[in-house]
Amino acid sequence: MPTARESLLDAAYAALANRPWPGVRMVDVAAAAQVSRQTLYNEFGSKDGLARALVRREVDRYLAGVRAVLAGPSAPAAAGAPGDRLAAVAEWTVRTARHNPLLRAVLTGCWGERLPQPLRVTGGPVTGPYMPAQRRADGPLPSPVELLGQVRDLMSAALAAGRSREESLRLTGSCEITVRLAVSFVVAPAGADDIARMVRGALPAAIA
Repeated sequence: MPTARESLLDAAYAALANRPWPGVRMVDVAAAAQVSRQTLYNEFGSKDGLARALVRREVDRYLAGVRAVLAGPSAPAAAGAPGDRLAAVAEWTVRTARHNPLLRAVLTGCWGERLPQPLRVTGGPVTGPYMPAQRRADGPLPSPVELLGQVRDLMSAALAAGRSREESLRLTGSCEITVRLAVSFVVAPAGADDIARMVRGALPAAIA
């Protein structure tokens, strides 16, 4: 059974599908989640706090998905081809962002008027007595550059085992290329097979 927090985030995400964020009312989110408005404010502090939590959840889900793709059958670790695994992450990123406007905004920095861009996208941790303790404990939301760096590092760490330092550095560069190509396809969609082909074509022969 989902917690009150998850129910509130689900309700906010569902409301966003039907109206722009400025038109989403806290009272309606609380009613849809079947909790009191006071519970909503206790959990998130403000509408901006709700926006931060909503975006944070999508970022966390995306990073968990990257880890799963790198480790799972969709990225054939048994076959061991780094190019296949990098292409799988790129394809999954493009496919997921296509259907998730919040993730697309975090990856590209293009928010638009309909989306709940939090007031504090980067910077230090949220502090102050006006925010509940559980919200103050959350780290800052990443900028696009920071999120791409996290994805690059996840890919590099997953593929670097047993490689020399020089090989690992080259691999990190290839991971950077992969994630930036993926974001370019998020911004300017192309054919379903093009991203994998382009990723493999951009990688050094020793990696692809």
